[in-house]
Amino acid sequence: MSKGITRDRIVATALELLDEIGMAGLTVRALANRLDVRPSALYWHVRNKRELLDEMSTAVMRHVGSALSELPPGGGWRDDLAAFAGVLRAEFLLHRDGARIFSGTRITDPEVVRAKEFWFARWTASGVELSDADDAVDLVTAFVVGFVIEEQEHLQSAETDPTRYSLAERDAWLGEDAPLVKRAGHLHDDGDQRFERHLGIVLDGLAARLKV
Repeated sequence: MSKGITRDRIVATALELLDEIGMAGLTVRALANRLDVRPSALYWHVRNKRELLDEMSTAVMRHVGSALSELPPGGGWRDDLAAFAGVLRAEFLLHRDGARIFSGTRITDPEVVRAKEFWFARWTASGVELSDADDAVDLVTAFVVGFVIEEQEHLQSAETDPTRYSLAERDAWLGEDAPLVKRAGHLHDDGDQRFERHLGIVLDGLAARLKV
């Protein structure tokens, strides 16, 4: 095992590299080059890119748990999930392709997964079925992951091609037969306002399902 190479150092360096070159460029070989070691030295800790992403996602979720622990307790499941969604998005946005690295990963720290126990206990005590509680967390997580993937892709694409999302060009491309579609395009907003509105729709749907 190479001296000085720890899993924590590997993950921290991988997140730094991610911010510089993105998901596509992040490889075990690129990471080994940054750490100035042979790729084989990393295999003591991560066998492949999939395991590397697992560890990176776990690190991000530890930060999510720490941030949530510093917030005042919510009034119930809706407040808890709204806080979770906001913190999760914020953590994803700290890193280029932050949401993309999370998709399909497996959390490797049992403490991160155990953190849901408090919520599940509180929600089920208030009348929420455990299966519904689990679905609610999964649904909100999926919403945030999808929202931020699109959000980050949009921002990164606009950086390389400022005209890519030109409304004037879109209007001309659509022609005169879709006035409502064109108008809707001009109503489209981005960022925090859109996130909060869409999250509210998701939580309203859960409220109708949970009925508590």
